[in-house]
Amino acid sequence: MALKPLHDRVLVRRTESDEKTAGGLIIPDSAKEKPAEGTVVSCGEGMRKDSGELIAMAVSAGDKVLFGKWSGTEVSVDGEELLMMKESDIMGIIS
Repeated sequence: MALKPLHDRVLVRRTESDEKTAGGLIIPDSAKEKPAEGTVVSCGEGMRKDSGELIAMAVSAGDKVLFGKWSGTEVSVDGEELLMMKESDIMGIIS
């Protein structure tokens, strides 16, 4: 990976959305919504308090996470579209 997030930033790969509905209808690309879940690719070290103490990240590489619909900034890394977001944009870890 050629990109390492800094501070409390997280690099996320979106999960692929379903091609069909539960009833079997095929969803065209123009009608699909981007999924609001993905897998953490890499994380920064975490934020620092005013005292300089490091606040560890709650997520780590490999975690499956849920995030807001408009969260993050799309970046292209090695030809792959990923999302760069703050850790606070992540709503939860999916187990």
